[in-house]
Amino acid sequence: MILLPPELRFALRANDINRRAADVNGERFDPVPLLKLFNPLGAATWLATELADDDDTLFGLADLGFGCPELGPFSLTEIASVRLPYGTRIERDIAFEGRFALSVWAAWSRRAGSIIHGEALLRRMSQGQEIGPPPDASGNG
Repeated sequence: MILLPPELRFALRANDINRRAADVNGERFDPVPLLKLFNPLGAATWLATELADDDDTLFGLADLGFGCPELGPFSLTEIASVRLPYGTRIERDIAFEGRFALSVWAAWSRRAGSIIHGEALLRRMSQGQEIGPPPDASGNG
């Protein structure tokens, strides 16, 4: 499977360009993830919003399965080079629809302890309502 087909590569590059423009103008940039990669034999999951001009560095939410999803850069080359048992590799979720801004994904995934569990919460809560960040642990918000 091709992890990054040309149309996704173009969209991710466009987001990188738009983020840099937003940075220059002092604006907030919080796009919807366009790409979901996952380990079919484990919990590792990555959501990407941008691809840098080096054509390798993705930016987004990374969850290696340790209960603490993090925002930051990750390497497409490194992810593509992972070899798993039974001849499997990291895969792209071809049915993935981001639907929510990256900040929402990050907040709910951190609250749930994983992107997978955060996605389940978002799916349940999104039936007809706008989704924002989760309420904080103190019960405010």
